[in-house]
Amino acid sequence: MLAVAALPARAQSARATIERVRAAVVAVGTLQRTRTPPFRFLGSGFAVADGRLIATNAHVLPPALAAGNELERLAVLVPSGDLGSARVLEAVQAAIDEDHDLALLRINSTLPTLALAATDAAAEGDQLLFTGFPLGTVLGPFPVTHRAMIAAITPIAIPPPTGSGLDPKTVRRLQKGAFAVFQLDATAYPGHSGSPLYDPASGEVVGIVNMVFVKGAKESALSQPSGISYAIPVRHLRELLARAR
Repeated sequence: MLAVAALPARAQSARATIERVRAAVVAVGTLQRTRTPPFRFLGSGFAVADGRLIATNAHVLPPALAAGNELERLAVLVPSGDLGSARVLEAVQAAIDEDHDLALLRINSTLPTLALAATDAAAEGDQLLFTGFPLGTVLGPFPVTHRAMIAAITPIAIPPPTGSGLDPKTVRRLQKGAFAVFQLDATAYPGHSGSPLYDPASGEVVGIVNMVFVKGAKESALSQPSGISYAIPVRHLRELLARAR
């Protein structure tokens, strides 16, 4: 194993940042204690503000929760320092911004938090990291970190060449006005939705991973990843937090 002292200062900084970020990253899903397994994974998220708020994507949240003898509830799975163990905390929706695909959940526990970048200084060519759960909990409750470069800053809703390519979500975005997002030169997977995109030196969050460019059928996101992903700039999360307080 490579000794920490032998690593360049930049690599040591990134290692410390990843360790700090992992402590704030959670799996987002639902809990129904009578099913097997009780926790159903839906996406990734991370703790912000006072440690009781979890930031994620709006599209990660289920459109409805199942009823029955045991109600299905929103929940987050928090990895622990022990290998392979985790705890599940119930959550409630605190705020949502569907236009920018963001949501906040509230939990009755306090987690380590991530700082949000104070400005929108992220630019094309910036080398960043993102941490989340690329395959859900299939590989165990272990947050995974990938590298990403901002390849372009582009509108989130690009009109297709023909009207037949329009879907209701794209139509709404075009009507309300497209907003700029980060296009990443990175391989992300559907489970990465809600992952923090952050500076490897400071750990400050500059964006939230929300979309993967898929070639062909949805299943090809796993078998033939495009290497193109998108993230929502963090200023929209700052605005949602301001409204939620």
